[in-house]
Amino acid sequence: MNTPSSPTKLMTERTQNAYSLRRRLLLWLLIPLCTIGIVALADAYRSARQTSNEIFDRVLTGSALAIAERVFVNEDGDLDVDIPYVALDMLTSAAQDRVFYRLEGAKGRFVTGYEKLILPDSTQQGSDRFSYSDGVFRGTPIRIALFNGIASTSDAPISFRIAVAETTNARNRLTTELLVRTAIRQALLIGAAAIIVWIAVTRALIPFRRLGEAIDRRSQDDLRPILHHVPAEVSGLVGTINSFMHRLDYALSALRQFTANASHQIRTPLAIMRTHLALAQRANTPEDTKSALEACDRAIVDAERTLSQLLLLARIDEASSQALAEQRADLSSIAKDVVETNIIRATDAGFDLGFEGVDGVACRGDEVLLHELISNLVDNAIKHGTHGDQITVRVLEQGGKPVLQVEDNGAGINQELKEEVFQRFSGYENGKIRGLNSGLGLSIVAEIAQLFHGQISLKMGHMDHGLLVDVKLQSV
Repeated sequence: MNTPSSPTKLMTERTQNAYSLRRRLLLWLLIPLCTIGIVALADAYRSARQTSNEIFDRVLTGSALAIAERVFVNEDGDLDVDIPYVALDMLTSAAQDRVFYRLEGAKGRFVTGYEKLILPDSTQQGSDRFSYSDGVFRGTPIRIALFNGIASTSDAPISFRIAVAETTNARNRLTTELLVRTAIRQALLIGAAAIIVWIAVTRALIPFRRLGEAIDRRSQDDLRPILHHVPAEVSGLVGTINSFMHRLDYALSALRQFTANASHQIRTPLAIMRTHLALAQRANTPEDTKSALEACDRAIVDAERTLSQLLLLARIDEASSQALAEQRADLSSIAKDVVETNIIRATDAGFDLGFEGVDGVACRGDEVLLHELISNLVDNAIKHGTHGDQITVRVLEQGGKPVLQVEDNGAGINQELKEEVFQRFSGYENGKIRGLNSGLGLSIVAEIAQLFHGQISLKMGHMDHGLLVDVKLQSV
């Protein structure tokens, strides 16, 4: 058998399953920030590599030019070169890079240098005098600077190519140093931004914590609106909570009122029933027993009627928070049905109950509640009328609005009492208030009319006596 979970247990389970808004905000802010940092670091590596190549390529260019200046044509008509020491010395570095060179004549004919140093294809060099490329020599990555030159002779100029290459240790070291410095700066920036974001998110969430603490400090009966100062982004949530608390307070008030009303009204019929049951047990004659049981039965009928009215009042209280007032109801049909239902009862009680009006008059409202409104007016007329009175239920239209009238030609009601009869548990008899009792009929009528934005008034009957209850409702 499943037992309902306690509020504390449900709160604990929800707390365990809840996610952290702070953590989510930090993740959504810091993850893109770190992603941008990684992209920036990759761009910094590319920039550092490019800067390193530009610096060392200039040295390679100077070395190649120094060698090209010493290229000449010897007595045999062949190319020759007198390599100056400074041309290769300028490439020495603390990184212990190794330097290679190669001189070749027209059509790639090797002249001097490192014969196994492979140069790029001349067709891929274009028309530039200098070109740079990366390669591998003796299993080591190298950077090659290639110069295209022409040696002048008395006969015809001879084209040649000078290639100067060096290993990339110094380049890589410079690239690494530049990258590390950039990475340190970016790490400091990202760290500072993360701290700022953490502080900003923490301070931004303080109103949520204060709001939770303010609500937690309230007692279970404190359903006042939350007036705590909150950011604009949370004002909608606070407004929704206030609306919910208002509806909850209304529902609890209706429940308390129903409980008080039921306790007040059911106690008397129950006491009467117990009394007459006791009298029936002690009765000496069948007539006394029958009389006591009949009185007990009347008390049961009164209790049933009272309970039915109390439940109807509870339904009205519930309906006030819903959209029943926007429904369409056929007022003429409902009034006819009420008359047909009560005509036998009215005849047995000595009243002439009838209906006047036109068909097809519609109004805004719930059919069940409107049926109860008319029934209570008819019941009120029967209960407080005298034998031989006429009771007329009338449906008509005045000024484009549906109007319901219930008129009797009885004693009527005093003018000063017309407001008090609409209060719960106030009854009247022969035009006078007779104290607190189960007088719920007219109070039900007033509350239903108010629910459907109608207007109710008590007037004198058309024959200058009696009571005319006039209920103006809203048209569809």
